[in-house]
Amino acid sequence: MTSPRSFPNRFEGRTALVTGGASGIGLSVAARLRAEGATVALWDLNAKALEAAKAESGGADARAIDIADAAAVEAAMTGTLAALGGRLDVLVCSAGITGPNTTLRDYPVDAWQRVIDVNLNGLFYCNRAAVPAMEAGGYGRIVNVASIAGKEGNPNASAYSASKAGVIGLTKSLGKELAKSEIRVNCVTPAAVRTAIFDQMTQQHIDFMLSKIPIGRFGAIDEVTSLICFLASEEASFSTGAVFDVSGGRATY
Repeated sequence: MTSPRSFPNRFEGRTALVTGGASGIGLSVAARLRAEGATVALWDLNAKALEAAKAESGGADARAIDIADAAAVEAAMTGTLAALGGRLDVLVCSAGITGPNTTLRDYPVDAWQRVIDVNLNGLFYCNRAAVPAMEAGGYGRIVNVASIAGKEGNPNASAYSASKAGVIGLTKSLGKELAKSEIRVNCVTPAAVRTAIFDQMTQQHIDFMLSKIPIGRFGAIDEVTSLICFLASEEASFSTGAVFDVSGGRATY
């Protein structure tokens, strides 16, 4: 695979916040945004990984936060905006968990609630907190990370599939609400990408996901990063409330 193309000045003067920014897709997106000129803040639940990511990247702000806590999100946004000079141009919501791989009839209620709280409610809190700042600045790009599971539904992953379907619906709704402004809201629906989130899945579930990808391999982090960064840029001016697949041919609609 060739190295991703670089656009050194694409985000010059822009500020960005990446949730789940200490690892995986979020870390890769944050690094690309910085390389292309943005001032970037990171949010993540893993405080140790977050400090390592900030030390490595020189991020402007890094906050250990559980995005499932609405009050914590509001407080963190206040602090992050101060660190970014009072302006937020880009929000990338990459934080998420898979939950257990089991049938719906056996799915633990507390595990279901946690997946919905992080993947859907937490993303809602982050989007909600970002919109006023973007409206004040007269510009914004929100990119929500959903999943192909939100479109097709993976067996033995009912909470994850439902939460990501919710992210798609939220994105479509918010995109229409803000369409008359200069704020664009889109989401991406990756098929499986080999990151640390695989540690939360059974091998049987991993094998199932691979079997559904016509290209015959998992996605690479850089491939998802490239699409997210396009949607986070000024170039994505005529797409909003849209769903962009990066699924190796798996998506059927």
